[in-house]
Amino acid sequence: MANGTPPAPGLTFPPETFAKLTPRPFLQAHLQHKDSIRPNGRRPEEVRKPTVNTGSLSYSNGSAVVRVGDTAVVCGVRAEILLASDIPHPPNGDADAEHLLEDLGLLVPNVELSTGCSPTHLPGNPPGILAQALSYRILSLLHVSDLVNLQDLQIEYTVPQTDDDLPDAGPKTVVKAYWTLYIDILCIAMDGNPFDAAWTAVIAALRDTSLPRAWWDPDREIILCSPLEAEASRLRLRNLPMASTFAVYSTSSPLKQRAHAESWVLADPDGFEEDVCHESVTVVLSHHMDGKKSGILRVEKHGGGIVDNVALLRCVQATRNRAGEWCAVLGIT
Repeated sequence: MANGTPPAPGLTFPPETFAKLTPRPFLQAHLQHKDSIRPNGRRPEEVRKPTVNTGSLSYSNGSAVVRVGDTAVVCGVRAEILLASDIPHPPNGDADAEHLLEDLGLLVPNVELSTGCSPTHLPGNPPGILAQALSYRILSLLHVSDLVNLQDLQIEYTVPQTDDDLPDAGPKTVVKAYWTLYIDILCIAMDGNPFDAAWTAVIAALRDTSLPRAWWDPDREIILCSPLEAEASRLRLRNLPMASTFAVYSTSSPLKQRAHAESWVLADPDGFEEDVCHESVTVVLSHHMDGKKSGILRVEKHGGGIVDNVALLRCVQATRNRAGEWCAVLGIT
């Protein structure tokens, strides 16, 4: 300059500031780059590596801690006895076993997010819509997936034969009680994709669940449980559904025709991507343990209209590829 004053330095901001000021252009600029690298450093199809630890809670029948990136979930399973005599309309012998779990309410999941797990979930707040939606989705998936064997939850009693019984009649077995499993899911840190982490924690905790040996005492007419850990039995899971969630980002707008818009399917979205994207897809694949053919169990889609059949097929294939990783961390062969 004429007076010798040096020019003012350029105004620059760190990437975190641009992400807060203009989140959509910030994400779009990363995706439109030739390498198409997301702000978190992952490619669109790349997922965060999960870790699973079981048996962390000493006073529960089963527990698991699952961490996916900066999302961490703790799940504890608590078993309580439901007497058949306390059921208003007990099922008869011809009842469909597949519907008894749902009709009797033997699986009770509950998701808690109001623990300061993120800036939007402060301690002391009542349960929000997200927590209730996650609880319902997990409950519905527990029922449709044929996950828990009803026989593992039944406490039976074989009635002794008497002189009045027919000689050819075999021993009669009646169900005196059921185990009810309360599945508490606590999100201690949330950075996107809570459903995949919560569902994996449920699967891991149920695989870790042991039920005490219980029997009916006809003299005192009560259920007794053995305190010996060696006599407890592991819960048998017949199906291990694997879930993968995808967020969809699109440049479409009311001023831009859909045919001219660009879109990206982002696997395992983090919290920033979930806030920016308005469409998501969750694919659940069954993984039967009894040799039955595995396949698509459920496809959930929320918001938007960008995902077509081609994109759904890519999501299904990506879920198949990730299923092997989930099986590895869960110790499933």
